[in-house]
Amino acid sequence: MTATFTVQPHGTQTGVIFVHGDLTGAAEADLMQAFSQAVDAGAKNLVLDFSDMPFMNSTGIGLLVTLLVRANRTGIRLAACGLSTHYREIFMLTRLEEAFQIFSNVEEALAAA
Repeated sequence: MTATFTVQPHGTQTGVIFVHGDLTGAAEADLMQAFSQAVDAGAKNLVLDFSDMPFMNSTGIGLLVTLLVRANRTGIRLAACGLSTHYREIFMLTRLEEAFQIFSNVEEALAAA
């Protein structure tokens, strides 16, 4: 199942993007649209919630790098939460953990925003 995304504003400068399903290359347009939707709503801090993501392949990791580049260009801070142990290890191995603040859940991420 290709990922779908739900964007939820939290306050005036924070947004949460909920990832539902498998994060693969097929999700690129929808992920970038969710990013744009959150930024257009005024988000300066974005939390990506991966708790409903059963699978991510290397192309999905590439999408996160693309998202990171877009965020850096526009001054948006990124955080991630809800990563399984396996995907936390992937974030460590790919050094994405250096670019994304990592939290256990949305509540922790929002408290730090």
